[in-house]
Amino acid sequence: MDLEYLPVVVATFGVSASLYYFISPMISEYICSGYRKLTQEQQVDWNTRTISTLHSLIVSSLCVYILLYDEDSQKNPIWCKCKLPKYNCAITAGYVLADLMIMLCHFPLSEALFYILHHLAAVYAYTYTLLYGALPYFANFRLIAELSTPFVNERWFLDVLGYPKNNPYLIFNGVAMSVSFFLVRIAVMPIYYYTMYSVWATPEFYQLSLGMRVAWVLASAILDVINVYWFMKIYRGLKKLLLKKNNPSINNKKAA
Repeated sequence: MDLEYLPVVVATFGVSASLYYFISPMISEYICSGYRKLTQEQQVDWNTRTISTLHSLIVSSLCVYILLYDEDSQKNPIWCKCKLPKYNCAITAGYVLADLMIMLCHFPLSEALFYILHHLAAVYAYTYTLLYGALPYFANFRLIAELSTPFVNERWFLDVLGYPKNNPYLIFNGVAMSVSFFLVRIAVMPIYYYTMYSVWATPEFYQLSLGMRVAWVLASAILDVINVYWFMKIYRGLKKLLLKKNNPSINNKKAA
């Protein structure tokens, strides 16, 4: 068991909690007048999404670099010795634990259930990477999904600030959100599972414990089921938005 990355998890947890409780509210109130008009529940959501956006920009950038240039993790995706993928996972684990704490404290279970399942699956999988060094390539591959997160959060920010549905920037962001979500969460699934298949039953694979194998497969399946569910909702929302843009009479009829 390797505890080298535990301080990074703890530090990221502390930074994420501090950003949520102190820094994000102070900065948001200063730079955005609309923040002060939000309900307490909306401000909670706003602050969690601010942290989420910052986290996604950091880890997705590191993830792209690792997947493109880290030869060690590409040669041995199950047991690579490179530390950068594990540090990236440690950052994510600390953030996810902080976000999970915030959700349990402030959101009804019925509203946050899918997010809680998503976070628990992620922590479950990253534990094996951080403590035992297993599957760092695959753990980082999952983080490429964070490239779509800024667009998802921006969509919520624009909506809660009252931007009209036909606002060009809102429509552009909706398209960018849908396309990026599909590319980094749905379209990459065949690549991910083909890579998993290519190392299945290899000598390195048999060095994984049964628990590691179960965590690998189960966490991947849960995350992808949730991603498909989210994408279906995003697709329906985009379709509805584009229909309203192309058919102004829909809004006029509702107004009448």
